[in-house]
Amino acid sequence: MRALLLSAYEQLNVVDLPTPTVAPDEVLIRVAACGICGSDVHGYDGASGRRIPPIVMGHEAAGTITAVGSDVKGYHPGDRVTFDSTVYCGRCEFCQRGEVNLCDNREVLGVSCGDYRRNGAFAEFVAVPARILYRLPDDFPMEQAALLEAVSVALHGVRVSDLKGGEHALVIGAGMIGLLTAQAAREAGCASVLIADIDEDRLAMAREVGIPETLALTGEALIAEVLRRTGGRGVDVVLEAVGRAETVTAAVDCARKGGTVTLIGNIQPEVPLPLQRVVTRQIRLQGSCASAGEYDDAIAKLASGAIRVEPLISAVSPLEDAADWFRRLHSREAGLVKVVVTPEASR
Repeated sequence: MRALLLSAYEQLNVVDLPTPTVAPDEVLIRVAACGICGSDVHGYDGASGRRIPPIVMGHEAAGTITAVGSDVKGYHPGDRVTFDSTVYCGRCEFCQRGEVNLCDNREVLGVSCGDYRRNGAFAEFVAVPARILYRLPDDFPMEQAALLEAVSVALHGVRVSDLKGGEHALVIGAGMIGLLTAQAAREAGCASVLIADIDEDRLAMAREVGIPETLALTGEALIAEVLRRTGGRGVDVVLEAVGRAETVTAAVDCARKGGTVTLIGNIQPEVPLPLQRVVTRQIRLQGSCASAGEYDDAIAKLASGAIRVEPLISAVSPLEDAADWFRRLHSREAGLVKVVVTPEASR
C-alpha cells in the first residue's frame, strides 16, 4: 500500500509499505480521508516528542471497511465508518467507567512516543480495533467525517466544563479546536460566546461559522477588554485552546470569581500557574483530554448543521502532495486551518 512516512523530522515521503494484517478483533479500512492535525505538525518537526520517526502519522480519519477479523461482530466489508483516535483497551478501571480517554493502556493512532508505536491513517489502509468504530450515514461526506475527531474533542472540552446553560463563555485560540469549541459552547446553551485570537483570518472564519463576537487581542489587552465587557466581573467559563503560558494566564484572569477555566490546548508541557489568583478567586481548573464517547453526538451535530466544518477545510490533497501541505502548515501560512488528505484517491 502507499503511505506517507515520516522517515526523519521534517522529511515526509510517499513509500510502499505492507498492507496491515488484521487481528481477530480488528477491521481493515480503506482510508478515504485523513485530516492533518496540529499535533501532527508539531510531530513533523519533533517538537512534541510524540512522533518519533519512522512513523505513519494520521488519526483524524474515515473510510470503508474492506476486511474484518474473525472475532468482529456487527461490521462488514463496505460499511462506512470513522474511528476514535484513542485505542483503548476496554478492560481497565477507566474504560469500565466510560473514561476511555484515560485508559491505562491507551495508545493513539499515528503516534510513536517511546512507550509504543502505532502507524496511523496517512495511508491507503489502516487496521483498528472494532471497538473504536462509529458508523457514518450513507450521505455523510468523507472529507467532513475526517473532522469528527476534532469535533469530538471540542464537545468533550465543553462537556467536562459542566455547563448548565446561560453562561458567558470565552474561547482563547481560533485554530481548528478553538473554532469547533466555540460552536460546541454555543450549542450547549451559552448565552454568549467570545473568541479571541491574533489571526484576523481565523477570526473571520469564526464569524462565518456563527460566532460573531471576536476579539483580535491577547495578553493584557484581552483581559482588559473582557473585563470591560463584563463590568469587571469576568466570564463564567474560559475554554483555552492554545496551551501556552501567556494564554493560560490570560484565561485565569478573564474568568470571574468562582468561574471555570478548561484547558484543552497543550503545546507547552509546563506553564507557570498564577496560584494566588486561582486560589483566592476560587477558580476551577479543568483539564480536557481527547474525547470519551462524543462521536455519535459529533456525527449528529455535523449532519444537522448545528456545527459547521466545511468552511474550515482549506484544501483537500492527494497523498503525493501531502508533504508540501505539511511544510505550508508548519510555516503557518496565512489562511490555512485544516488540510484533508485523501489516500484512497492517490496513485
